[in-house]
Amino acid sequence: MSTPETTTVTRHLPTRADPRRRLRRVSLAAGGWALWYAAYRGYYALGGHAFLPGTIEPAAQTTFQLLNAAGAIVIATAAAVPVAALPLWRRRRARPVLLAVCWAGAVAGCMHALVDIAERILSLAGAIRVPYPPMWAEIDRRAADLQDLLFNEPWFLAQGLLFAAVAWLALGPGPGRRRWIGTALAAVGMLLALGLLTVGGVVGRAIVF
Repeated sequence: MSTPETTTVTRHLPTRADPRRRLRRVSLAAGGWALWYAAYRGYYALGGHAFLPGTIEPAAQTTFQLLNAAGAIVIATAAAVPVAALPLWRRRRARPVLLAVCWAGAVAGCMHALVDIAERILSLAGAIRVPYPPMWAEIDRRAADLQDLLFNEPWFLAQGLLFAAVAWLALGPGPGRRRWIGTALAAVGMLLALGLLTVGGVVGRAIVF
């Protein structure tokens, strides 16, 4: 008499490696996201003019290129940080530094995006007039508002959220994660309030690009 065959179903349960894989993927995404924007800035640093919402004064062209070169260098450095940090998360002394860097990147990116999105919406509605430095010979204000609102600021917001995601995964569940998120949200809130006061004219600010 034959006996029925027994089928064993193997379930693929999460392993300890899974969070590390997710951290690696998000870190690479954060680096790649920053790198292409650094290339975009580098294009203008090398003298490119496509997609500019206006014309730069000939005498200010070098200044414009240097400003974009500085931006490209800073953003390229930011692109390297999450990737270079991957082998360092296991080091106890390095973790606080890496978390602080991610905190600064998350707060700066999200705050920058939220303040400028509010400013551009108000500008499009005719509630405020965005100031520009004298290096611009002429500028299409509507085109500049739309470019910032639909292109530049979404990049900043996504970059800030990617830095936050890196820290979230590196910290894991627990009070440390809650403290990190809480302080980041508080900082974004305070800086957003200050930024909105700036937009309202309490503190002057000129937009380079």
